[in-house]
Amino acid sequence: MPWLLPKTIAPLHQKALDRYIGGLVERLSDPGVDRNALVREELSRLLYGRPYEELLEVSPLLAMALDPEGITFEAEHYAATDPEKFKKVKPLLWFWKVLDLTPIGQSVHSGVAIRRALAPFIFKRVGRNPKFFQNVEFSVGYNLELGDDVVVHRYVLLDDIGGIKIGDGTSLSDYVNVYSHTHHVLASPDVTLKETVIGSGVRITYHATVLAGVRIGDDAMVGTGAIVTRDIPPHAIALGIPAKPVRYKVRHDCPYCRKGEPHPSDLIPKAPDRKGNPDYPDFLPPGFGTREA
Repeated sequence: MPWLLPKTIAPLHQKALDRYIGGLVERLSDPGVDRNALVREELSRLLYGRPYEELLEVSPLLAMALDPEGITFEAEHYAATDPEKFKKVKPLLWFWKVLDLTPIGQSVHSGVAIRRALAPFIFKRVGRNPKFFQNVEFSVGYNLELGDDVVVHRYVLLDDIGGIKIGDGTSLSDYVNVYSHTHHVLASPDVTLKETVIGSGVRITYHATVLAGVRIGDDAMVGTGAIVTRDIPPHAIALGIPAKPVRYKVRHDCPYCRKGEPHPSDLIPKAPDRKGNPDYPDFLPPGFGTREA
C-alpha cells in the first residue's frame, strides 16, 4: 500500500479552481500585464470579496497591505539583489505569501495547485509537477532552479540569493533551511554568494540546515537536525553537526556505481563564488582574523 493516497474535491469546487487557475495563468502569460495591479485585485477579491478600488475607498491602510507596491521584502535591502529581476517577481512572491494565510492556501489541494501555477513565473527554472506546501520562504525567487517532482514541505527557507539548484525527485521536509550566502566573521556586510547544489532523489529531513556552497549528491539523505557544512557524496546518509556520512545506501542497480563513473549531481556546474557587496571585493581565507578558543 502506498504512503500517499490520491484525494479529490467535489466536482463543482474542482471546476471553479480549474477556471480560476486557468484565468490566472493566461493573464500572467501576457507580457504586458501589470503584475502589481493583478495581485492587489486578486487578493482583494479572495480575502474581502470586493474589487480593490472599493477596498481602497473604505480602508486605505488595508488596501496598501495587499498592494505589492505598498510593502517591502528583506531582499530589497540586499546589495546583491538585482532590482529589475526582483521587481518582476516581487508581486508574485507577495501573492504566494499572502495566499498561504487564506483558506484556499491552507488547503493542500488548492494551495499546491495555485503555487504550482505561479512557480514558472517566479523561478529561474522549474520542472514538471513541483509540490510546495504552505509558508515556504524565498530570498529572491529568481535564482532558484528545480527539476521534476520536487517536494518542498512547510516552513522551508530557500535562501536563493546566491543560487540554489535542486534535482529531480528531491524532498525537503518541514523547517529545512538551505542557504546560498555567507557573512565574514569579522565584518557582517562582507557577504559571499555561494551557489548550493542538491542532487536528484535527495531527502533532507526535518529541521536540517544546508549551508552555502555545498553539494549534496544524488540519492543522499540528510538526517533530522543535521547541519551540512561540506559536500555530501551520492547515496550517503549524513547525520550530525557538522553532518558526516555514517552509512551508505546499497544501490546495486545504480549504473554510475557499477561503472565507477561520476553521478549526474557531481557534474552539475556551479557558479563561482562572488561578492554580494562591491565594498568588499577581496576574498579572505577561512578563519582569517580569528584564533582558536
